[in-house]
Amino acid sequence: MNNPNNKPTGNPQNNNFFNKNPILIFAIFAVVMVVIFKSFFDGGSSFTGNLNGSESSKTIAYSELKKLIESGQINQVSIGQSTIKAVSTSHNTVYSAKKVNDPDLIALLDSKNIAYGAYTEGNWLTDLLFSWVLPVFIFFGIWMFLASRMQKNMGSSILGIGSSKKLVNSEKPKIKFGDVAGVEEAKEEVKELVDFLKFPERYIKLGAKIPKGLLLVGPPGTGKTLLAKAVAGEADVPFFSVSGSSFIEMFVGVGASRVRDLFENAKKEAPAIVFIDEIDAIGKSRAANGIMGGNDEREQTLNQLLAEMDGFGTESSPVIVLAATNRPEVLDAALLRPGRFDRQVLVDKPDFKGRCDILKVHMKDVKISPKVKVEDIARLTAGLAGADLANIINEAALLAGRDSKKYVEQNDLVEAVERAIAGLEKKSRRINDKEKKIVTYHECGHALIAETTKGAKRVSKVSVIPRGLAALGYTLNTPEENKFLMQKHELIAEVDVLLGGRAAEEVFIGEISTGASNDLERATDIIKAMISMYGMSEIAGLMVLEKQRNTFLTGGQSIKDYSEKMAESLDNYVKETLDERYKEVKATLSEYRGAIETMVSALYEEETIEGARVREIIQHYEEENQMPSRLQALPEVKKEGQ
Repeated sequence: MNNPNNKPTGNPQNNNFFNKNPILIFAIFAVVMVVIFKSFFDGGSSFTGNLNGSESSKTIAYSELKKLIESGQINQVSIGQSTIKAVSTSHNTVYSAKKVNDPDLIALLDSKNIAYGAYTEGNWLTDLLFSWVLPVFIFFGIWMFLASRMQKNMGSSILGIGSSKKLVNSEKPKIKFGDVAGVEEAKEEVKELVDFLKFPERYIKLGAKIPKGLLLVGPPGTGKTLLAKAVAGEADVPFFSVSGSSFIEMFVGVGASRVRDLFENAKKEAPAIVFIDEIDAIGKSRAANGIMGGNDEREQTLNQLLAEMDGFGTESSPVIVLAATNRPEVLDAALLRPGRFDRQVLVDKPDFKGRCDILKVHMKDVKISPKVKVEDIARLTAGLAGADLANIINEAALLAGRDSKKYVEQNDLVEAVERAIAGLEKKSRRINDKEKKIVTYHECGHALIAETTKGAKRVSKVSVIPRGLAALGYTLNTPEENKFLMQKHELIAEVDVLLGGRAAEEVFIGEISTGASNDLERATDIIKAMISMYGMSEIAGLMVLEKQRNTFLTGGQSIKDYSEKMAESLDNYVKETLDERYKEVKATLSEYRGAIETMVSALYEEETIEGARVREIIQHYEEENQMPSRLQALPEVKKEGQ
C-alpha cells in the first residue's frame, strides 16, 4: 500500500521507547555480546592436543578415570584447577572428572607414558568481562534508572534540579470577594490591588509606584489563602501559589534557583500574582541564628527572594507578591521594609457579624432547615476561625445524614459546635454511680460560680457525658463576643470558675478527687501571668518578669528574667492568692447549697442541661430565700441587630 504522506511506517511508540531508553538498549547489547564471547571462547581449545570436534563428552567419577588410565585406555590428560579431562586412545570420547588431591596421579601417568599438561578453565576475556566490565555496566544502569526516576518526580534533570514547575500551582481562580466573608476590613485593604492590576497606567501617569508586595498576617484558618485567590479572581490574572517550605531542599542553592524560576514564570504571564504561603519557612530573621549558626540554604533562598523583589519592574506589566504567615514576629526585617512587602494586612478571627456571614456562605451548598437560627450558632462559636466554622457546617451535615434527615437542623449544628470545642461524645465509656456523682457535683460547681461571678463567661451547657480523650464531663462557657482585652476582675473570675469544680467536691462530698488537675494548672498559670507579665500585683509592681518571645531560639517559649528571691516571692504570692480565691469560692457554694443540690439532681438524671436551665434554678433559689440576685451583674445576651 502506498504511503501518500511519505511518512515512515511502523509503530511510533516503539521507536519512541528506543529513543528514550538508549542506556537500557546498550546494556542489553552488552549482555548479549558477553554471552556470545563466553560461548565462543569456552570451546575445545582447552586441551593440549587437537580435537576434531566429533568426540563425545562424558562425565565420570575420578576413580573410574584412574582405572581407565591404569588399563591403558587414555591417550592424553589435561589437568585444570578443578577438573581433569582425558582423551581416550580411540579419540572417540572425552572423559571429565572432578579433580581430587591425588599425589600418585603424576607418577601413574609417567609409568603409563601418557602425555599430560595443565589448562586454564574459562578464558581471560570472559573473566575480565564477568569480573569487571559487567558489574560496572550493571551499577551504571541502576544509577541511570534511579536518576531518571528522580527526574520524573522532581520535574527536572539532575543539572536542573532547581526548577519549580512541579512545585508551583498556576491557575486563574474563580473565587470573588463575594465568596470571602468575615474579613471585611482586610477585603477593603486588598481591593485596591485589583485596581492596580487592572489599570496600572492610571497610577503610572501620576508617577505612583505600584506596591510590590503585601503580607497577610493572621491566625491559622482565617482565610488568608482564600483572600489572595479572591484578589486574583477579581483582577482576572494568573495566580502562582507555592508553599514556603517548597523552596527548602537538602542541596544549598536549590531554593534560590527555584525562586528565580518562579519569578521568571510570573514575569512571562504578567500582570500576575505570586502567592507564597507560610513565608516564615524561608523568611525567618537571619539575626535569630545567634551562636548556633545559620541555615545556608534558607538564607540563600531569602537573599534571592529579596533580590528578585528589588529587581522586577512593575511599570508596564505588574507582578504583585502576596505572602501569608501566622508568625510575623519571626520574619527578617529586610523582608518587611518598604519596597518589598509594602503593606501588612491583618486577617483576624471574625466577630459576631463576621461569623454569621461565614456560616451563611458555607450553608449555601447545604440543605438547612428554615428553623435554624444562624445568630445562635454564631454566639456559640466566639473565638473560632473561618476554617473552624466551615468544619462545623460539614460536621452538622454528616450528623444529619447519619440520621437520614432531609435537612440540617439546629440540634445538629449545636452538636457539631460541641464536637469542635469539647470533642466527640464517648457514650461507650461507662462510669459507675460513685464517679458519676463526683463528676456531677464538679461540673455544677463550675456552672454556679460562672453564673454568680462578675466578669465570668456565661454557661451554655453542662453535661456529664464523657467527651474527648479524658473529659468525664464538661461545662461549656462561651463568651458573648470576641475579647481582645481582659480586665483584672475578669481574670480573677476565670480563676474562680476553674476552682469551682474542686471546691464543690470538698463542700458537698467531703473528699477531693483527681478530676481537677487541669483546672488547677490553668488557674496557676493565670495568676502567674498576672504577676509576671501583666503587672497586676503588688509583689512585682509594673516590672515585667517574663516575656513571651516566638523566636527561633526559644521556639515560642517564654523567657524568665528574675532572681531566685523574686521567684520565691512569686511562688508564695501565687499560693496565697489561690488559697484566698478557693475560700471565696467555697463560701459562695455553701451559700447556694440548695441551688447546687437541685442542679445536681437534674443533671444526674438528664445528663445534660442547658445554660438557661442553670440560670432558672439559681434565680428560683434566690427568690425563695430572698437573696439579692447575683445574676443581675452579668451582661445580657445580645439580640439580633445589636
